[in-house]
Amino acid sequence: MCGLTGYYLSTGKNEQSLSTIKSMLSLQRHRGPDDVGMVGISSNDHSIQEYSLQDEITKSDANVMFGFNRLSILDLSVNGHQPMIDLERKIVLMLNGEIYNAFDFKNELIQKGHRFKSTSDTEIVLKLYIEYGLEGMLTRLNGMFAIVLYDGLENTVTLIRDRFGIKPLYVLREPERIAFSSEMKSFKALTEFDFQLNETDIDEFLLFRNLVNKTLFKNIVNMEPGEYWVIKPSLEVVKNKYFDINKSTYKSDELTQDRLEEILQKSVKRQLISDVKLGSQLSGGVDSSLISFFAAQLIGHNQLETISIIPDQEKYSEEIYIDQVIHKLGLRGHKYELNSKYYLNELDKVVWHFEQPLNHPNTIGIYLLSQMAKQHVTVLLSGEGADEVLAGYKRFVTFSGGAFPSHELLGLLKRNKRSIHRYGLSFLNKDIRLILANSFSSIDSLCDIKANFSFQNSISQRLAIYHELTGDPLLKQRKYEIKTYLPDLLMRQDKMSMAHSIENRVPFLDNELVDFSLQLGAKALLGEQRVKEPKLILKKIAENKFGHEFAFRTKKGFPIPLREFFNSDEFYTRWNDEWFSALKDRGIFNYKLVDSWVKNLDTISSDKLNMIWLAIGFESWAKQYLNGK
Repeated sequence: MCGLTGYYLSTGKNEQSLSTIKSMLSLQRHRGPDDVGMVGISSNDHSIQEYSLQDEITKSDANVMFGFNRLSILDLSVNGHQPMIDLERKIVLMLNGEIYNAFDFKNELIQKGHRFKSTSDTEIVLKLYIEYGLEGMLTRLNGMFAIVLYDGLENTVTLIRDRFGIKPLYVLREPERIAFSSEMKSFKALTEFDFQLNETDIDEFLLFRNLVNKTLFKNIVNMEPGEYWVIKPSLEVVKNKYFDINKSTYKSDELTQDRLEEILQKSVKRQLISDVKLGSQLSGGVDSSLISFFAAQLIGHNQLETISIIPDQEKYSEEIYIDQVIHKLGLRGHKYELNSKYYLNELDKVVWHFEQPLNHPNTIGIYLLSQMAKQHVTVLLSGEGADEVLAGYKRFVTFSGGAFPSHELLGLLKRNKRSIHRYGLSFLNKDIRLILANSFSSIDSLCDIKANFSFQNSISQRLAIYHELTGDPLLKQRKYEIKTYLPDLLMRQDKMSMAHSIENRVPFLDNELVDFSLQLGAKALLGEQRVKEPKLILKKIAENKFGHEFAFRTKKGFPIPLREFFNSDEFYTRWNDEWFSALKDRGIFNYKLVDSWVKNLDTISSDKLNMIWLAIGFESWAKQYLNGK
């Protein structure tokens, strides 16, 4: 895992050449501290020039610049240096991520006459492109990746993002410049550029705490997973879809628990490929515990390092289950406490790395986990993706039967009493209720905190996405979660781990495992009992490894004791000295109302508590990104 960045300029525009790309790389050096590579390309004569950090060129004919920060995982030698170049074919390629099945193709490529200088997956991808072309290469890749490549024969730059959005790829589009990067902060180095707030989509963000393939900045998008963009010299962009989860044609004749376990074990084995030390996140939940189980089984029980974060409030802790896994498997377990002082002290730094207001309060916990992991490993496996692919959330049970349970409907109406009068029967529409199931805030609270909040604007894109999906209700809902909710969780894992130069891998999003899992029906995933059980088939696998109580206990999901953390001297000091006046000056939120909630932390609802979290997180982000360079 690394960081890539660069730009494509219209002919005649000058970007101060090396100074700009060096600064872009410096801003995301944490993604790859082991090596730096830079290549300049002229789309006029297709010339390719490599540069080093020692070069001092202020003007160049190159209108395309590639820059790469390398975190060495496979082939630690200089042979794995990127950008990787094939001068004969005039191809320059950068790959951020890992291709887990790359070495399956190496002998085949050698037999076809290709020669290799390295033992890296990047060189295999380059040869696959030369041998099979773009689509032929992409159909063969199983992994997580963002790829940027220049093809001199086609005179194009192609941007590619993996199937599920495990690796980010941001694109800034302007009339005379297209820039791309693993992290948006690199765009700060561009000449004549400042971040500007995307006011059009702010309401959607406030409701769902994420945007689907968009960002809170004007003119910057996060490429849609499963897409590739071809950029021509005119800066025309042609978008293509090489994978769409809604059109998957995978079929399996053996949809059994044993088969799922076999595929999960294969996925973990594939993702253990590494030339550096590897470990596992361990929350004590079913997903991370199973990943740890299979990893330990494959590399040795006394060899696997696990990293866990424990809240300092015992009622939120799952330490008892973490210890069960560590002791049962004989793991090298490392546990670290998260307290309010660390939480508030690190908030701004975490927001800087996250590049948007924090979506989940536990994002800071993952940041701490990655920080501590760096003492032990360079690669971490995690259980992300299991809940979306295998129906692990309670909301899958809620909507699986078609009818909306009366107690759920009453809860929705109670949280949004005043909004019922505003929006009427739309709240009773099942599709809208399903979409709101993964929202973070009540409409009432958002209307209170932001005077011009628009409910219709906040849900329109998501409704359109849901209505395009096919399949039975449970399959449609899983596809919807994979398209709209999962990418944000993956971004959280990517940015928090890369902040500390840690590569995070997600075995539950292996191509084969996702293809298989989407064929499973409600009987396997939720059971046949009157009271359904989310993620049933996976819990049965966990039951065989760790026991019934472990597998079927009530899910906690890495909770953060916000009320207790906010009820501290550190919080009140920052509120009075910094956040209150900043919110007032920003003019987006009703700062007086938020202040009244702060003064009543002990008695306000959890929804209002989350509104405080949202407001201060937004201000921390705006201060660092919208207040100029």
